[in-house]
Amino acid sequence: MFKRLREEIDAVIARDPAARSRLEVALCYPGLHAILLHRIAHRVWTAEWRLLGRFISHLARFLTGIEIHPGARIGRHFFIDHGMGVVIGETAVVGDNVHLYHAVTLGGTSLEKGKRHPTIQDGVIIGAGAKVLGNITVGAGARIGSNAVVVADVPAGVTVVGIPARQVMPRAKAVAQDFLAYGTPCGDIPDPVARALNGLLDQVHGLRQRVEELERDRLAEDDPAADPVPANGGEDRRTYRESTGPA
Repeated sequence: MFKRLREEIDAVIARDPAARSRLEVALCYPGLHAILLHRIAHRVWTAEWRLLGRFISHLARFLTGIEIHPGARIGRHFFIDHGMGVVIGETAVVGDNVHLYHAVTLGGTSLEKGKRHPTIQDGVIIGAGAKVLGNITVGAGARIGSNAVVVADVPAGVTVVGIPARQVMPRAKAVAQDFLAYGTPCGDIPDPVARALNGLLDQVHGLRQRVEELERDRLAEDDPAADPVPANGGEDRRTYRESTGPA
């Protein structure tokens, strides 16, 4: 038991540069307290002491702000960074060395009694505020960016962001990253706001060109001498405009 506790504490120290000692982690990290209480609640739950398991889970929620259903299966070296607001549903399955930040939800999307929560494979990082919903699988080593909403399977080793979550990094590049804080890569991430602004700028530029062409046509109709003669010379100006189509 003490060996397992030391492993859990060492996993926290390895992934949080703010942790200065094992004693500090043991006393001051709600994520560690939540997982330790969950392991007790899960053991009681699987022994068919369902009410007691739920009570221990409720106690852990009261003390830490982290809600883990006692039926959830969680692997080794699981770390909830900062804690508060994390929710893990009854049929969720979490592998080894998984890292969650605050306000993450591993939730269900149906009222069925069977498997309705996500399966998170080994080495996954899920950023703050992300929602992983339904009976889906997040592949080993995947990264889920902060506030993403994941409703479909995520391949192993990729990074996804957005609502709904979409892949933003090639697999080979993502696998090369050992750790991505909050599940967010430091590289070039598509910015939906910047993309929308760029689209608007393109439309404004196109409209401006159109207005200039219409102004030139209007001036040419008012003052034929101002209308430039087409390069082929043989056609009159009206024929030239008709042959080239509307501006």
